[in-house]
Amino acid sequence: MFDRFLASLSQVPDAVLARCISLVENGVPGYEAFMQQLPEPTSRLIGITGPPGAGKSTLVDALIAAMVAENKRVGVICVDPSSPFNLGALLGDRIRMSQWYTHPQVFIRSLATRGSLGGLHPRILEISSVMQAAGFDYVLVETVGVGQSEIEIAGLADTTLVVVVPEAGDEVQTMKAGLMEIADIFIVNKSDRPDADMFVKNLRHMMPSANMGKDPNWQIPVIKTVASKQEGVDELITAINEHGKTVQSKERKFWLLTEKAYHLIQQKKMNHIEKAILKEQIQHLVQQGAFNLYQFIQTID
Repeated sequence: MFDRFLASLSQVPDAVLARCISLVENGVPGYEAFMQQLPEPTSRLIGITGPPGAGKSTLVDALIAAMVAENKRVGVICVDPSSPFNLGALLGDRIRMSQWYTHPQVFIRSLATRGSLGGLHPRILEISSVMQAAGFDYVLVETVGVGQSEIEIAGLADTTLVVVVPEAGDEVQTMKAGLMEIADIFIVNKSDRPDADMFVKNLRHMMPSANMGKDPNWQIPVIKTVASKQEGVDELITAINEHGKTVQSKERKFWLLTEKAYHLIQQKKMNHIEKAILKEQIQHLVQQGAFNLYQFIQTID
């Protein structure tokens, strides 16, 4: 299956892509050699994050519609929260995007976080690289929406979109310590609600501090959308494309590559550790009355 993927890189068939993602997701033998043969990605990787209820799925649906209208091919990764017991996705496939599942220009894959604290799948980096190699113009990654811990996406995406709603006005100050710093573009969704204009104005006043440490040539835009009505989406796509042109500085590229390398090294070092085995070991020690958490972790190589 990996060979079939590599033989059709310009436009990989959906069935082949889906199977390869499953093989990579489950770490089957040979997937690491496959990853090493993937070419330099050419498609734009767009991360969409923000607190629960901000309308991320609706916005992704609107982005797909606008991109398809421009005759673009779109790959979508939806990361759902997972059950802490069986690690399966709790939400499953997104109902709002159901119209796109059989569209020839769109490929959608839902993943579970599998216990990852950053709002992403443990192998999201590898899976997104596979998607980028499959000939899409854009790859959209929608994260779970778990609040300020959801900053891993900034180390993965070429452009990070942070979606908020007007009611988040009282939370903006606390957001500065988390989601504020990772945004390349801010979207105020559901902007037809009361007080939206005031919220946007306050958010724009905060942009100079949020831009600290980023490319000085990019001023973070705040874009108003009503995703359910497709309002503001064309302006958002224009901003995404402009960000791609102006912010690919060497410093940004080196930072992204460093974050990705760190993630992969960390994953490789932890590869031999399985939660099920840890649970058995802990259960045995607890039953023996000899369990101390901090002594236990020192025994793990």
